[in-house]
Amino acid sequence: MKKTLTALALAIATATPALAELVVPNMSYRTGPYAPGGIPYADGFNDYFTLLNERDGGIGGEKVVTPECETAYNTEKGVECYEATKGGGALVYNPLSTGITYQLIPKVSADKIPLYTPGYGRTSAANGKVFEWVFNYPANYWDGASVAIKYLLEENGGDLNGKKIALVYHNSAYGKEPIRTLTELSKKHGFTLVEVPVDHPGQEQKSQWLQIRRDKPDYVLMWGWGVMNAVAIQEAANIKFPMENFIGIWWSGSENDVLPAGDGANGYKSLAMHGTGMDYPVYDELKKFVYDAGKSSGVGDQVGSVLYSRGMYAALVISEAIRKAQELAGTPQITAAQLRDGFEALEITEARMAELGLPDFGQPFAASCADHGGPGAALLQQWDATAKKWSLITGFIAPDDEVLDPLIAEDSAAYAAENKITERCN
Repeated sequence: MKKTLTALALAIATATPALAELVVPNMSYRTGPYAPGGIPYADGFNDYFTLLNERDGGIGGEKVVTPECETAYNTEKGVECYEATKGGGALVYNPLSTGITYQLIPKVSADKIPLYTPGYGRTSAANGKVFEWVFNYPANYWDGASVAIKYLLEENGGDLNGKKIALVYHNSAYGKEPIRTLTELSKKHGFTLVEVPVDHPGQEQKSQWLQIRRDKPDYVLMWGWGVMNAVAIQEAANIKFPMENFIGIWWSGSENDVLPAGDGANGYKSLAMHGTGMDYPVYDELKKFVYDAGKSSGVGDQVGSVLYSRGMYAALVISEAIRKAQELAGTPQITAAQLRDGFEALEITEARMAELGLPDFGQPFAASCADHGGPGAALLQQWDATAKKWSLITGFIAPDDEVLDPLIAEDSAAYAAENKITERCN
């Protein structure tokens, strides 16, 4: 592993200037139990930057390189990848792991390199007053938990009093993120929260689903990832839990999660950060400049899937932040510190998304010194096992900021005190 990382660092450091002006490392995982999520995300991430390079000559005339470093969704390996690549002109990191994110926050803050964690990571990093170098817009885990409860409120005439909601979660920093929010929401709305942890990697869940069959919750929410998702959906089908009452976070809502269960997954729901499917003009551009040109990442079998689209979306946001940074700095050859300025001044409107070939795909947002988290709205999608496709069943639902804002303020203040950070933006 160390030999591989050393070789990667050397390759980046010795790349010709024309090819390494804009370095955006791809901290991927194409091996292990989390590969079903890591592969499509990495492919979408790479392919979008390839599109910009092939169609536009890069960003601002500068080519983008995305050197991959395999983390296997392992925190230690993720930190090793960061250390191996940061000296090669890395502009931003997107580790696709909450565990790695927690370890990198103090490192990127010291090294002055942006960390972009869309829809994952440390939720309270949405507070830019404390987390200067971290951005998690357009939504975070606490937003997701709140949106799920708001959806269930709508399904129950605004009243969840007396209902029982089980949370099946990956027993890690990632899976534990929504517990605090759901606990507060249970107090506000009168439902009982039942916590059901699943240990890594999640291939064995018999006891958890026997507990759910015994406890008879009205609804099940899931914070899962990798093989855990498919196993949970199969186990839910085995005990005949009504799938329409089973809702996953956006990391538990890909094709890989539902296809293994066949017809048993029909009606399963998940949150969504963005639109689904390939009915967007950007896919015509990708086909012309990337797929048909033989420049696809991986083997090309993930195109258009939920997580491929999410990796593409992350690359889009990073590319737009790079454009903004170039504009602010007055040069296309930006530094990581200048890219941070781009992230903080970034605004993506509905009109801009349409220009980029993704109309009605993601929610518009505008960042600021204090707001690194975005509006936090989310959609609900539902799986049709016969058609083998996801369909959106709601528009964007806004989170309950009345509950979330105090939690973010409290958690970020504790982090600031512990790390002797003085709030900015005042």
